[in-house]
Amino acid sequence: MLRKVIMVLTLVVGLTLGLPDGAPPDTCVKGNRPNHGKTVSQPIHTLPYQVVASSNVYGPGSQISVTISGSDVFRGFFIQARDAQTNEWIGEWQQSANTNSIPECSAITHGDPKDKVQATLVWKAPSKQGQVYFTGTVVKDYGTYWTDIIAQIPVYQQH
Repeated sequence: MLRKVIMVLTLVVGLTLGLPDGAPPDTCVKGNRPNHGKTVSQPIHTLPYQVVASSNVYGPGSQISVTISGSDVFRGFFIQARDAQTNEWIGEWQQSANTNSIPECSAITHGDPKDKVQATLVWKAPSKQGQVYFTGTVVKDYGTYWTDIIAQIPVYQQH
């Protein structure tokens, strides 16, 4: 009986915490989708967060910021940088407090299970010139997340 109680408690705690250190590297080849049991992604049109990149054009070694924010807190994220022409993973992320980079696929993920109101991530371009797009997932809680998000680029108007 005690063994069953311990097993149930372990399962409940695991589901509550999810992946406190962020997405594992195998997320790179699983279509950027979290392995959250039988849960499914929410429809993209219901996304309560903004994912905005400071640019989609880069030069050798330049940096682009990607900011996640919204009207509600979120617990996690998984963002990848991809070449706009070839769809290949490119560049690298600057690891900062409470993030973990996944260099195998030019991705960055949350590094703790705490509620977040915003995350600003910094991507460093490769040693060539080109265009990049940022795609991934934002997780509100274990069963509520949005996948296949593509970061928006601000439209600058000249006066």
